[in-house]
Amino acid sequence: MSRRAYDNTRRAEQAQLTRRRVLDAARDLLTERGPAAVTMRDVAAHAGVSAETVKKAFGTKTALIKAVYDVTLAGDDEPIPMIDRPEIKAVRAATNPRDKLARYAAAARQIGERVGPMLAKVLAAARGGDPELTEFRTTINGERLIGAGHMVSHLASTGGLRADLDADRARDIVWTLISPEVYELLVNDRGWSPDQYEQWLAKALADALAP
Repeated sequence: MSRRAYDNTRRAEQAQLTRRRVLDAARDLLTERGPAAVTMRDVAAHAGVSAETVKKAFGTKTALIKAVYDVTLAGDDEPIPMIDRPEIKAVRAATNPRDKLARYAAAARQIGERVGPMLAKVLAAARGGDPELTEFRTTINGERLIGAGHMVSHLASTGGLRADLDADRARDIVWTLISPEVYELLVNDRGWSPDQYEQWLAKALADALAP
């Protein structure tokens, strides 16, 4: 490797490490304080970098929150689509519709555990009328709808969807059941354990969708 290539690699690695520190710092502060009480300067100080570094990397606080959400949802910052991640591959590998939905519920539980504490604070602020966070909520709802549609299409293509159920209605059912609001209500508000949530979700999905 040439000296220039080595230097470029080192710079890229350092930039990635800095980005991770910023995202970790932002997640900690958002979970602790909520978005209204967190500034870009707060995140920079918590991460041990300059405010200019944070602004240059993310632009706005809303963009930073979205980046934190994306990384937290996935579990890491690797550029791997959710559909290609092990938990979703496990869904597709299952041969029985109810087993597929049980594995899908397990994946939803993992996502809920990862994003729940931070996302609850952000969604509460969105409901309070912050226009940028309202847009964030609309965006993640749309992304979840696409994911639910992929799941329903997979079920339908493998004979795992009830014949009397319209695909769009099935997608909306999945979209609702796996919503962060439902996870928050049951686990945070009603005190269900993650295991109880996963078991309930698996049964609710199977009862609603499976033949």
